[in-house]
Amino acid sequence: MGAPVHGSGLRTDRPERSRRALVAGSVGNFIEWYEFGVYGYFATVIAARFFTPEGGSEVEALVKTYASFALAFFFRPVGAALFGRLGDRVGRRPVLIMVIVLMTAATTLIGVLPTYDTVGALAPWLLTFLRVLQGLSAGGEFGGAVSVMTEFAPPGRRGLYGSWQSFTVALGLLGGAGVAALLATVLSEGQLGAWGWRLPFLLTLPMGLGALWLRLRLDETPSFESLREEPLPERPPGREVAKAIALGAGRIMGWAAAGYTFLVVLPSYLQSSLNATFQQALVATVLANLGFAATIIPAGLLSDRIGRRPVMLTGALLVTVLAVPLLNLLQNTGTSNAVKGGAVFVAGAVVGLMAGPGPAMLSEMFPTSVRYTGLGLAYALSNAVFSGCAGLIITETIKRTGSVDIPAYYAAVTCAVSVLALLTLRKEPVQGGS
Repeated sequence: MGAPVHGSGLRTDRPERSRRALVAGSVGNFIEWYEFGVYGYFATVIAARFFTPEGGSEVEALVKTYASFALAFFFRPVGAALFGRLGDRVGRRPVLIMVIVLMTAATTLIGVLPTYDTVGALAPWLLTFLRVLQGLSAGGEFGGAVSVMTEFAPPGRRGLYGSWQSFTVALGLLGGAGVAALLATVLSEGQLGAWGWRLPFLLTLPMGLGALWLRLRLDETPSFESLREEPLPERPPGREVAKAIALGAGRIMGWAAAGYTFLVVLPSYLQSSLNATFQQALVATVLANLGFAATIIPAGLLSDRIGRRPVMLTGALLVTVLAVPLLNLLQNTGTSNAVKGGAVFVAGAVVGLMAGPGPAMLSEMFPTSVRYTGLGLAYALSNAVFSGCAGLIITETIKRTGSVDIPAYYAAVTCAVSVLALLTLRKEPVQGGS
């Protein structure tokens, strides 16, 4: 199923409204992925504070930390369905406002949670509850943000506008890495473990208030306004929408798995499997995210000219072929730091080729009447399985097999499956409304 379910109903609007929509849609993605990045970067610290009772092993605590990480991802589809249905019925704007409030509150509260030493077994349960709330809000964020960006996009620019969603993901992960690196530099290891880890989560509060202000000024999208004017808006059959959701999830599973493997799981992997220091792991992550950020916007823009399929296929094929060789470079003690830095930069860059056109590709698969729900669920389901479980699967599999090549195999296999799904995508460029 390579074509959209129905006509997309997208149309242009005044440039200033389009730019405002771009910023308001992007800012929530930045906060969401800033927090998820911070949680990943501080996974070993969080494991020690919330999941390590006396006598527990560090590996066991890290697995439990990633289990909490995965649980939040599995609530994304629930959030996508709940908020998506609301967004397709009452509008994109009010739902995106609700989502940013929930996201900000849950993330800020993590920064004030009592640890295992203070409240015992209650601590991991409190953390997990807040992770669930974050998962719900994140599930509602993507569908609404991408709907707003692409429905306000001028003709022939949906790839570019949608790519800003992925670009702010990179900025969020970089922001989280930057804050983590700064704290690791200015604070001692003891201070970082005692209270310094809380600061990145508390920083979400002012960011969230700024995002709320931007969304309160956001207009409803022209596509949804047009839909509201129809007496009985047409909705596609449920089976047809379900097939499109499954296909969409397959097309982006490589992006989801490789993205989280290279951009978020990498720090803990380097520390636990390759004996890197916290600072070295963060530098590697920053370089990977810089590579990711460098290709996203160009990839989205290129997809407006030559089509989504060739750009995304190139990214998926490159990960499939290069994942193992790139990881072997990191494992080789004789490899220079410059070459290792180049390897992680390239790893991030090839993921960006999938992430740039991905949002517009998903948006074009669904009509206005079910777009928020459809693209949100496709993205959430793929991320729940292949991103949320990445840390858990990789850490547990390495623990059981002793193989340090597991991250590369995981990224390569999922991208190979995405190649098959992307082959069903239409070949022609996607310029205006279909």
